[in-house]
Amino acid sequence: MSRIGRMPIAVPAGVTVEIAENNKVTVKGPKGTLERVLPSEMDIKLENGEVVVTRPNDLKKMKSLHGLTRTLIANMVTGVTEGYAKTLEINGVGYRAQKQGKKLVLSLGYSHPVEMEDPEGLESVVEDNKITVKGIDKEKVGQYAAEIRGKRAPEPYKGKGIKYADEVIRRKVGKTGKK
Repeated sequence: MSRIGRMPIAVPAGVTVEIAENNKVTVKGPKGTLERVLPSEMDIKLENGEVVVTRPNDLKKMKSLHGLTRTLIANMVTGVTEGYAKTLEINGVGYRAQKQGKKLVLSLGYSHPVEMEDPEGLESVVEDNKITVKGIDKEKVGQYAAEIRGKRAPEPYKGKGIKYADEVIRRKVGKTGKK
């Protein structure tokens, strides 16, 4: 049995979970509403304040979907109650970020500033050399943070670029001169 899949998901106060046909799950909470169509093979039930996911049989595909389905629902519940945030750091001389309305303007050593529009439902906050991406959908927060990082990924020699706050850059030794 999937250890993660069989754990029930506690639904906190102020959160409503609705399960429609074809496993369309809608989670409403204080921060907003998320909906997602989950694999139709899984059996999702709401029992006395907890969401329980069960699988029909022990085929390999069902086993893999079991834990995934449960985690996706748990992430939706966490998203509408607490929300998600990812922090990025900018390192490098002259590298900076600014907010202009809903636009994130990055100066990353290119001949032009890189402009990125905040996607629907996400918000980016800039303070000093840190960018924080906030939202209720874990997937979208991670995707937008990855796109920002992709504009100038950190390099291993000087560590310049945009990195996640918790990311460790493996440094390399540079060239050595002739003797």
